[in-house]
Amino acid sequence: MGQRTPLYDLHLALGAKMVDFGGWDMPLHYGSQVEEHHQVRRDCGVFDVSHMTIIDVAGNQAKAWLRHLLANDVDRLQAPGKALYSAMLNESGGVVDDMLVYLTEDGYRLVVNASTRDKDLAWMQAHLAGFDVQVQERPELAMLAIQGPLARQKVAELVSQSRAALIQQLKPFEGQTDGDWFIARTGYTGEDGLEIILPAERAPAFFNDLVGAGIAPSGLGARDTLRLEAGMNLYGQDIDEDHSPLVSNMAWTLAMAPLERDFIGRTALQAEQAGGVKLKLVGLVLEERGVLRAHQVVRIAEIGEGEITSGSFSPTLSKSIALARVPMATADRAEVEIRGKWYPVRVVKPTFVRHGKILI
Repeated sequence: MGQRTPLYDLHLALGAKMVDFGGWDMPLHYGSQVEEHHQVRRDCGVFDVSHMTIIDVAGNQAKAWLRHLLANDVDRLQAPGKALYSAMLNESGGVVDDMLVYLTEDGYRLVVNASTRDKDLAWMQAHLAGFDVQVQERPELAMLAIQGPLARQKVAELVSQSRAALIQQLKPFEGQTDGDWFIARTGYTGEDGLEIILPAERAPAFFNDLVGAGIAPSGLGARDTLRLEAGMNLYGQDIDEDHSPLVSNMAWTLAMAPLERDFIGRTALQAEQAGGVKLKLVGLVLEERGVLRAHQVVRIAEIGEGEITSGSFSPTLSKSIALARVPMATADRAEVEIRGKWYPVRVVKPTFVRHGKILI
């Protein structure tokens, strides 16, 4: 038996198919993964993401510590509520984890991956020496993600006036507190929406209210196809400790200026840049029938080979798509080996769908 979120019993009552995900018993779908995917693109759906790890960071040197720990620069967060996306790197420039960081009135709030919880906390503790910083995990909190073009409108109709006003005022990549709720507007589906962090004991009732209002309960299956269509990385597949952000379509998250900021992994990144970045993460589209899967070989004529990191059938495109790490010189065509045969694929920018629009 894996770890369970506060909504476990409710998932069972709603008919969810439960699976192991990073040591957690989580809903894969509630009947139709494809329909849940379409519902988020057309309307909205709610995901239980309470398995993710919430960490609050406080202390006189919280900013200085995070500027050393993370490859993006929290000095960019100039007002409480602002958020940024960052990688936490090892000394060789590989990604220990990726996370969201919010500036709060009391310090910073980090949201990190469930499967990397123990590793992340150990890494943070190992790099606390010399800093006046307090790192507090918040297991008493739950988190729901309500995603889709109608998400903010529908949630605002269910909550208090102050929370409804906050939802309407939130800008993308912001998160603000209202009482014991923390409401953010980031997302992992390529659609607009909200993440609501609230006391764990209140999460089942609110989840039930959302479902009662016609917001579709949605599982990890739809979450994965939605994020893949949006070109968003999954830790352990598209990013890991063996690859840097420079070869993972994450160069935009690196704050190399100012030069005097000495963050972990900086020297390795500079060496990689100086030597010339050899690989890149691209999107692939299979025009024929078949399914692209992780670890399939990608062949580029007269250039070399790469590998698919994530692949699946795209419900929005009705085609198989993938993210793949390939040689930098790769242009617009390649081939993928599927069960011993080679199939042509189109190479595209690794964002297939965003805000309901097909971009390829």
